[in-house]
Amino acid sequence: MTWQTIVSRPDELGESPFWHAAEGRLYWLDIPGRQLQRLHLASGAVERWAMPSEPGCMAPAWSAGRPAGLVVALRSGIYRAREWGGELRLIVAAPYDPATTRFNDGKADPLGRFWAGTMYEPRHPALAQLWALDCRGLAPALDCKADGVTTANGLAWSPDARTLYWTDTPSHTIRAWDWDANSNTLSRPRVFASWPAKPAHWRPGLPENGAYAGRPDGAAVDVQGNYYVAMYEGAQVLKLSPDGQTLAQWSLPAQCPTMPCLGGEDLQTLFVTTARHGRPAAELQAFPDSGCVMAMRVEVPGLPVNFVRDGAA
Repeated sequence: MTWQTIVSRPDELGESPFWHAAEGRLYWLDIPGRQLQRLHLASGAVERWAMPSEPGCMAPAWSAGRPAGLVVALRSGIYRAREWGGELRLIVAAPYDPATTRFNDGKADPLGRFWAGTMYEPRHPALAQLWALDCRGLAPALDCKADGVTTANGLAWSPDARTLYWTDTPSHTIRAWDWDANSNTLSRPRVFASWPAKPAHWRPGLPENGAYAGRPDGAAVDVQGNYYVAMYEGAQVLKLSPDGQTLAQWSLPAQCPTMPCLGGEDLQTLFVTTARHGRPAAELQAFPDSGCVMAMRVEVPGLPVNFVRDGAA
């Protein structure tokens, strides 16, 4: 199995990919580039949509029995777009100070709530949070579900919807909780997987400074409950079993993968976004496709993307 670069124009920091089966498209975004993007896989056509501020994450929306646009978390709040390129309507304002914080990794849960973690840009103290937005009632309800991290990432659910995963990237730790979907409550917090911190003098491409696996960034889950995680600065994607053991390791031609998703017609294509923003020139010379979307085939299919749902039937 080998990686292919499927979009040649690089992003500064690609993130939040998902496969929209009804459209045959891969969606993703570029955070500092302030763009939403989508690729029609069969034709290779790429469309880009400029945003007014940094988009941290997004998810497809569902209303009145059919797909209905997107929900997008921008720095200033969470917005709804009924169609690609359409009007962005504010659902809820950001529950933080936008001068120091923005939304980061997020997606929809199996019942249709939209979850978005945050990133506290000064990095210290650990003030980032995980928020859940429920649009199924008479009025949108936004609740904080977890906190105590610096950079929220790795959000995912197990196939039986009983376990929620969430990562604090700088701490090199993926957490897990028992999740009650109906009451939307978390319990029994625990460490799912963790890795050693980056060696103090580590630099990309200099192995004499010490081995480094990278730190866990975005994630996806397959139908068997395996957890796929992009290891930022580790130039690899790992496949972890439901009990946190490493099942597979795939090196890729980018030092900084950011988030995987499983898609394609049979959900057996592993797509990964990557980053080049702020990376050293020597690294970009060694990995010229940094920032591009990459893909390869895998043996186990993924789960269909969850849609954000509103109160319409």
